Amino acid sequence: MLTIPQRSKTRSGVAYVETGSGEALVLVHGVGMRLEAWAPQIAALRHTHRVIAVDMPGHGASERIPSSSTLSDFVAWFGTFLDELDIKQANVAGHSMGALIAGGAAARFGDTIRRVALLNAVYKRDATARTAVRLRAAQIENGQIDPEAPLKRWFSEEEVTSEAYRLTGSWLKQIDRQGYATAYSAFADGDATYADAWPRISCPALFLTGEDDPNSTAEMAEVMAKAAQNGVAKIIAGHRHMVNLTAPDVVNEILKEWLSREAKPS
Repeated sequence: MLTIPQRSKTRSGVAYVETGSGEALVLVHGVGMRLEAWAPQIAALRHTHRVIAVDMPGHGASERIPSSSTLSDFVAWFGTFLDELDIKQANVAGHSMGALIAGGAAARFGDTIRRVALLNAVYKRDATARTAVRLRAAQIENGQIDPEAPLKRWFSEEEVTSEAYRLTGSWLKQIDRQGYATAYSAFADGDATYADAWPRISCPALFLTGEDDPNSTAEMAEVMAKAAQNGVAKIIAGHRHMVNLTAPDVVNEILKEWLSREAKPS
């Protein structure tokens, strides 16, 4: 796997790595992860793009944000990050919680976002799923953190001996508890925040997930793609939540196609 370059930090304490040149491509990971989760994508896309991978607040080496922060606050944090790097236009890809941030950025920042990709995103959870995720958020806020539970949802039994499984487990065990709780609470209540914005988002939008992801379902991806003006859904058979690590070659080819789609001139 790619050796990640040394992190830099913005004035406000956001940690990121940057490599390559060309159009900016900003990568935002999910709850409990860190920017290293994008290593296969960084390795593949740095040859054609200026790739910037960022640690979410309270994750990796990024400073925390207030514990009461909602998804809207995370999106505002992301806008500040783009401003601090003086990025006027960017392609943005997010995974899981990062996908909610990416979608929010497309809704709020208009022409700043040239293309947007949501990997393993949630969308308008049903009552059962909403109750389950809010229960997990409450447990995490109370300090009841079980790093094994997400792995059971995110990977199949056949993948428990994989390098992706090992790495993901190691990142979950390193997580800052307060940063994790803040992000998970925003994630639990954030799936509907910008859900109705897709009909007015005109940039090329990709919605990708694993066929067997029990929470970020194929149906969610397909519904979002139909709602967006310029949306496409891609479902990867035989994979679950960490599809960018378990099927990196397939994901990278789909991302390359998305990045080749016509967007508004820079």
